[in-house]
Amino acid sequence: MKKTLGAVAAAAAVALTLSLSACAATPGETSGEINYWLWDSNQLPAYKQCATDFTKANPDIKVKITQRGWGDYWTTLSNGFVAGNAPDVFVNHLSKYPEYAANDQLLPLDDAVKKDGIDLDIYNEGLADLWVGQDDHRYGLPKDWDTVAMFYNKNLVEDAGYTEEQLGNLDWNPQDGGSYEKAIAHLTVDKSGKRGDEAGFDKNQVAVYGLGLESSGSGQGQTQWSFLTGTTGWTHTDKNPWGTKFNYDDPRFQDTIAWWAGLADKGYMPKLETTVGASVADAFGAGKAAINTQGSWMIGQYTSYKGIETGIAPTPTGPDGKRASMFNGLADSIYAGTKNPEASLKWVEHLASADCQDVVASTGVVFPAIKSSSEKAAAAFEAKGIDVSAFTTHVENGTTILFPISENAAKVDGLMVPAMDAVLSGKKDASSLTEVNKKVNALFE
Repeated sequence: MKKTLGAVAAAAAVALTLSLSACAATPGETSGEINYWLWDSNQLPAYKQCATDFTKANPDIKVKITQRGWGDYWTTLSNGFVAGNAPDVFVNHLSKYPEYAANDQLLPLDDAVKKDGIDLDIYNEGLADLWVGQDDHRYGLPKDWDTVAMFYNKNLVEDAGYTEEQLGNLDWNPQDGGSYEKAIAHLTVDKSGKRGDEAGFDKNQVAVYGLGLESSGSGQGQTQWSFLTGTTGWTHTDKNPWGTKFNYDDPRFQDTIAWWAGLADKGYMPKLETTVGASVADAFGAGKAAINTQGSWMIGQYTSYKGIETGIAPTPTGPDGKRASMFNGLADSIYAGTKNPEASLKWVEHLASADCQDVVASTGVVFPAIKSSSEKAAAAFEAKGIDVSAFTTHVENGTTILFPISENAAKVDGLMVPAMDAVLSGKKDASSLTEVNKKVNALFE
């Protein structure tokens, strides 16, 4: 499959080269066509409107938008870097940009920010700082942010005798799972109608899982387990950003993962091997899971399933008495090899402005990076009848933890994906992560 995707990506890169060479402007000109890539189809309409507004104000600059699915997006982008024909501007991720910056594939934005007087204080606290590399150069302007909460099936929760208030006040610990595990167990139902906490429950014949499963989470666990480990005092690295020592050998981390993996063994959560190639969101939409922990970028999808009344509850409080959520923020970056840097800069500045982020906010799909636009997005969600306070509470109460930013991210994933898969599938104990942690840290020696 990887070879097939690579071939498709290479063909796409060649086609893109021809397209760019046919319309590329001379460096320094603010005219011509610039190519902009993103991966989220839900946001495509908003950015098409931003592009229309931008071209209206800048008639000599056309923006061609390309949307690709997550996996194909990064494969094609990487091939574009190698071939020298990557898009002028693209949506970037915190797990990806350190490697791109280290390989001189991104255009620093420092001079433009200073020259054009970009006010970085308009963004939610900390977002702008995430995009400053170890060389002190800025490689992106913030576009949005996200946190994690629990999407739940209101009918299944009501049938189980739980109130929305109870679900919003769960607690968790790695010893017995607290009221969080009790709820997950009670919401699990086997094919004969027995609940997970009732005698006779058959964990091998489950009709509805209390908790859905997306993946093992690799070394970040953004939507899978970071909201749990973040309440134990554990941190991914010795410092963030740019940590050089990972802490997967810490008992607090391993105890959390052991507890989490145990849910699958008890039958309260699907086994990892049954989720390969499946959509955790669609399983929820089919009524096969009562709760899914997911990011705020999924609000639109989770509230659109026919026949499913979806509620959103905050993550459980942990041993430290607080909730936690990973705080991630995307940005728009410019390819260092762009043939039209001036026009690309103008487009990025428009994307990072209230003129565009207010448009994004009005669609009620994600939370834009600008504070005032975030508030407008919350209002847009409310107008749709969607209470998003479970997501915003983390920002308001300061219970966020940063997405781990470091060098060697791809190599760390290369070690942690199979290691975490092995633990979650029951093939290895959580203590096996100690040896893997040594290999991870060896990457920085």
